[in-house]
Amino acid sequence: MSTTTAAGPAEEFHAKSGVGATIHGVLHKYPYLSPLIVLLVAMAIFTHLNGRFILATNLSLIAQQTVIVGTLAVAQTLIILTAGIDLSIGAIMVLAQMMMANLVVTGEVSNVAGFGWPAPLAIAAGMLIAVVAGATNGLLIVVFKLPPFIVTLGTLSVFTALSLILFKARTIQGGEMPSLMTAMGTSFDVGPFRVTIGVLVMLGLYVVFAYILRSTAWGTHIYAVGDDPDSAELSGINTKRVLLGVYATAGLVTGIGAWITIGRVGSASPNVAPNINLETITAVVIGGTSLFGGRGRIVGTLIGALIVAVVENGLALAGYDQAYRVLAIGVLIIAAVALDQWIRRV
Repeated sequence: MSTTTAAGPAEEFHAKSGVGATIHGVLHKYPYLSPLIVLLVAMAIFTHLNGRFILATNLSLIAQQTVIVGTLAVAQTLIILTAGIDLSIGAIMVLAQMMMANLVVTGEVSNVAGFGWPAPLAIAAGMLIAVVAGATNGLLIVVFKLPPFIVTLGTLSVFTALSLILFKARTIQGGEMPSLMTAMGTSFDVGPFRVTIGVLVMLGLYVVFAYILRSTAWGTHIYAVGDDPDSAELSGINTKRVLLGVYATAGLVTGIGAWITIGRVGSASPNVAPNINLETITAVVIGGTSLFGGRGRIVGTLIGALIVAVVENGLALAGYDQAYRVLAIGVLIIAAVALDQWIRRV
């Protein structure tokens, strides 16, 4: 005689959701897959709308348009992986590039009070000030236990004001600086594509930090601190040191981004990339890194930055107004966060 046990609601749900559970598991393990699919679908749609989209010249332009956001998004990814956020990245980048430019020019060449430093030394000084600014954020968060949002919202104003006070809000043109300062904008042909040195440096940063996050103890500690700082502390991880290191390293990447920005724009200006903070966060979130920390891959951030550039470029080629481009990015952000919430469910 056999007995039959009626399946409860939970058992029936799991029995019916085998495919959903598989998709959930795959996306949880590889969070960059969903933005990659979005990128490929978007490219296919925009190619259908306008055949010029897929031309090598246009794809080269998209890569160059991604370089500033993509570089600074590396720094933002490191911070968001620790469940933090940095609203001052753009201000740090501007402060660093203005420092580089003002140190390298001379009073006779520019209408600013320059110092005539050698270009390598000026670039190094700009990167150093970015590291100090990033470390300052980290110290305020670690020592005073202040929320990263509040700290970086405050330092956003502080670093912006420092740029205006120290450098008088003047733009320094590329022609007033040595060629090394604008070298990141130098382009060359790779087959049918036109590539700049800045794009190669950006890609190099992604390779380096993909290795660090995946294959080093420090990378493991970053994920652990972002996932559960209390458990990480109990397991012997010095969470304060990890956080301080993350913010200082983010400052270094932002300093590199400042040099890239000078080459991309062809000048050093306090008004460059006014929306860069939001754009870096957008790239990170669309790329599958969780705002709650502890989950994400750096390659997803690159895909997220490319999605933003592809959507804006594709809609422009299709003849859509700027408002529709902004709308599309907003929808992508909401969809990415909603997907992240679903993936995080156990």
